[in-house]
Amino acid sequence: MRLKVGLRMDRVLKPDGSPLRVAFLYNHEVPHQVAHTAPILREMLRRHPGIDVSVLTSSEDQKEIVLSGLGDGLAGRTTFIDLDTRGADRTLLRAANAVAPARRIAVLRDNLELLSGFDVFVVPESTTLLLKTQFGLDHLKFVLTHHGAGDRAVAQKSSIRDFDFVLVAGPKDEQRHREHGLVSDGNYAVAGYPKFDFVPSGGLPRLFDNDNPVVLYNPHFDPHLSSWYSMGEDVLQAFADNPDLNLIFAPHIMLFQRKLQTSVEYKRVRRTRSVPERFYDLPNIHIDLGSTRSVDMTYTRLADIYLGDVSSQLYEFLVERRPTIFLNSHRADWAGNPLYLNWTTGPVLDSVDGLIDMVREARATHADYRPAQDYVFGETFELGETPSSERAADAIADWLRREANEQADLLAAQ
Repeated sequence: MRLKVGLRMDRVLKPDGSPLRVAFLYNHEVPHQVAHTAPILREMLRRHPGIDVSVLTSSEDQKEIVLSGLGDGLAGRTTFIDLDTRGADRTLLRAANAVAPARRIAVLRDNLELLSGFDVFVVPESTTLLLKTQFGLDHLKFVLTHHGAGDRAVAQKSSIRDFDFVLVAGPKDEQRHREHGLVSDGNYAVAGYPKFDFVPSGGLPRLFDNDNPVVLYNPHFDPHLSSWYSMGEDVLQAFADNPDLNLIFAPHIMLFQRKLQTSVEYKRVRRTRSVPERFYDLPNIHIDLGSTRSVDMTYTRLADIYLGDVSSQLYEFLVERRPTIFLNSHRADWAGNPLYLNWTTGPVLDSVDGLIDMVREARATHADYRPAQDYVFGETFELGETPSSERAADAIADWLRREANEQADLLAAQ
């Protein structure tokens, strides 16, 4: 049973009459998760002004992206709090962060007093749960928005059940979350994909001085699943040898953030090799290892063909149906496996041999995969006339009011 949503403007108070304090927390080394929650924040501020909402950021780029989506009117009446990151940015910690999320944990630890003053945190990932499980702030409640809608097993990790309220994008995750016992009646809502409501101003950039096909190569960072480690250089070389095809190399932003990538899921560690210098400055290859454009859907909107492995950005690309190609670098037995649902939307290659021919044929063969693309997109996202960000904000607001009312009833019954 999904939680019903509806618009109300009254204040949300705790049993003692003080405002319920809600924080949208941004705490990551890179800003790729911001666009998943910033549209929800905007609609919370716009549609539910009776809810006390603050924005907590741990870097300037996070703050700038949030501000870019608010506009002057909302930004002017929004409480922004810069988290203390002085201890988290020490040289020793930066070295540790090259192999683990040390900075995120340090930011939480160094701001415990501040964070303890809030009641509810709205977050796109699970590190914040440490406030309750490791740092003793067990009075806090947590809302999970997710930051993608892919097919990987990690999307169903057990920590999801520790959240008090969860937003899911569509039927696929609703079914899987329920099957794994991660959500239950009343503590989740299907709200679509708020990131689709985060569209940068200014239109799409022109990256190449021609109208040749543009391929987006978007490998994941997972050391077991990613095609970068064993195929990536060959992919770049293939396009370097075929200058009539344009390539955007924009991997998952985390790929080059750590020198060693660890897969807890697959118990594998690999060193991330840098991009060879010979591929820079080629007129048909655009390399972006982590700018805002790599996380705000600029490239998934701009490209004609998607080339990747397991990144959930594939589903952002499919908002407009176009050809896709996948690289099976880890020899997965993928057919019929729900963890590779995305691979039904285009041809799957076991090597880079034949890649260029596949790219040249992609538009002609796209019709063969269009039904599968329609199916997986519909399973992944429940979209409608009401924007996802509005649905998400209303769902969180209704849940907050219900929680506040239940707490008041419990206190009155004592």
